[in-house]
Amino acid sequence: MLTIDSVYSARRALKDVARKTDVIPAPKLCPGTDLYLKTENLQITGSFKVRGAYYKMTKLTPEEKAKGVIACSAGNHAQGVALAAQKNGIKSVICLPDGAPISKVEATKSYDAEVCLVEGVYDDAYQKALSLRDEKGYTFIHPFNDEDVIAGQGTIALELNEQLPDLDAVLVPVGGGGLISGIAYTIKTLNPRVKVYGVEATGAASMKNAVEHGQIEALPSVSTIADGIAVKKPGEITYEMCGKYVDEIVTVTDDEISAAILALMEQHKLVTEGAGAAPVAAVMFKKVDLTGKKAVCVLSGGNIDVTILSRVIKRGLLMSGRTCQLMIELMDKPGQLKNVSKIIADLGGNVISVHHERGNEGMDVNGCFLRIELETRNYEHIAEIRKTLTDFGFKLL
Repeated sequence: MLTIDSVYSARRALKDVARKTDVIPAPKLCPGTDLYLKTENLQITGSFKVRGAYYKMTKLTPEEKAKGVIACSAGNHAQGVALAAQKNGIKSVICLPDGAPISKVEATKSYDAEVCLVEGVYDDAYQKALSLRDEKGYTFIHPFNDEDVIAGQGTIALELNEQLPDLDAVLVPVGGGGLISGIAYTIKTLNPRVKVYGVEATGAASMKNAVEHGQIEALPSVSTIADGIAVKKPGEITYEMCGKYVDEIVTVTDDEISAAILALMEQHKLVTEGAGAAPVAAVMFKKVDLTGKKAVCVLSGGNIDVTILSRVIKRGLLMSGRTCQLMIELMDKPGQLKNVSKIIADLGGNVISVHHERGNEGMDVNGCFLRIELETRNYEHIAEIRKTLTDFGFKLL
């Protein structure tokens, strides 16, 4: 059974390993809320995972340590286990799907882990890990369904209790549920009045479904840019703990997550992965009423794949009204483009690209389309530009 003593024990074990990450104010992300960010994206290895993995290693018997450990992960858990094993002088084997990003494979190897690439997807790598465990006698380090791992993640709540003693609410990303189980159990034990909100991606809402339906369910598939919380099925332990200690679980879309990633980069110079930005998305898009409350978002990790970062930023710009595309139907005659450009410039818009197309079948013989991409301030700015163009006599599609 998980106890508060085990969480304090984990903190002692992690004293010289994990960083006590800063809590920073974020007043602009949600006006009307006294909002803070718990920067686990700045933790060693770039995520909270080392906390649970390291504490689990300290609980192994000498025989288990001598045989080594094995884990299966396509991301943060792999690096957390690899570093924890290295610190404890234990051999580690990490099974990864062969399609895992090269950057994550190399990062895992940098902590002296033996990487086993498995053809297929995560589930294939998981089965390979179990097979090697049985064959070699390794100890399997589960990413979330383990009480020692959960106790390690709970050390975040001990830090929050000291850093924000008058806290009203904490928002935590939810995948398999290990992080929120540790935080919710610990924070509720120390201060039961604090509300704990879980945040899942709309395309991977396995824990929300399980809690609402009263039983563990496996999703047929998951689809989200937040790969750190793309979990089809929660654990038995984490399911029970979420049902008991978590006040509510909400969901956010990929577009909302992208907007949160962008806001964190621009306003706080913080790089977060999709899972880490999910709680901020929930706050920005009012998934939970935190008016007048002191709340903290746990930024669980910052290991976003740079190859998709530009696409995420582009989606974030669209979602927050920072860019837009206008399609204008007009007559193909001199001065039309000049008038459109002048209106946009006078209103402070910045034209990024212009594409001119001749009219289609059914249009006036002199008709054409003008497709313009703009940089704008917000949705109100876009509406102002559209209205002015329309009032001038242009037809917007």
